[in-house]
Amino acid sequence: MDYLELARKLIPVVRAAGDIELKYYREGAEVIDKVDGSPVTLADQEAEALIIEALKNIAPQIPMVGEESVAGGTIPDISSGTFFLVDPLDGTKEFITGGGDFTVNIGLMVDFKPVMGIIFAPVSGELYYGAAGEAFMSVGDGPEEKISVRKPPEEGITVVASKRHGDPERLNEFLKDKKVAALFNRSSSLKFCALAAGQADYYPRLGPTSEWDTAAGEAILRAAGGEVTMIDGSPFVYGKADKKFLNPEFVAFIP
Repeated sequence: MDYLELARKLIPVVRAAGDIELKYYREGAEVIDKVDGSPVTLADQEAEALIIEALKNIAPQIPMVGEESVAGGTIPDISSGTFFLVDPLDGTKEFITGGGDFTVNIGLMVDFKPVMGIIFAPVSGELYYGAAGEAFMSVGDGPEEKISVRKPPEEGITVVASKRHGDPERLNEFLKDKKVAALFNRSSSLKFCALAAGQADYYPRLGPTSEWDTAAGEAILRAAGGEVTMIDGSPFVYGKADKKFLNPEFVAFIP
């Protein structure tokens, strides 16, 4: 399979899902509490339904694990290690409160490892995708450009952290041995994209995430030359259905 070609086939899909979300973003959407207490809206649900149908047409042989599908009790057989991980609206709290840092995420796993990712931010029009050692971005109808991680500057690294999650005191403690020149906050998978595009150098996640939150971003970051590991440096693992697809804490960085 040509993973980059697959990503390009998915560009119209993530844009269409983004159109659904923009409609609700501008008009307002009723917020529903899921069983785990996290919020969901009709925008999440309708965007995932669109993606499900599109993936059935584009790659019918590959099962899909979606955030809203799993919340509804639908978990396919992923024992082959090849499956899609989909977050139709990553950054729901940002979406609900009127922030623009929410995204549509589709990642492809092969042998339980992220090999392709595509991320679209409907409000800004930022589109990122990557696979096979190449990563790209565009904004709106603008030209596509290749992106890659940068060499961390000698004057210190730029850290990107979560806008709506985490403990600032713990983050400061975690970074105390790092030479930090700047820190900024973003929501959703756009933190991975900041590293992939050479805008930041380090992203520590000291709090819970799920696999659909990270798969597309990790694939893009790896394609751009970055890396993701658990806090202790061990490999980041996917396919944790027995743990409800919850992730341990991790760091994304430039090796």
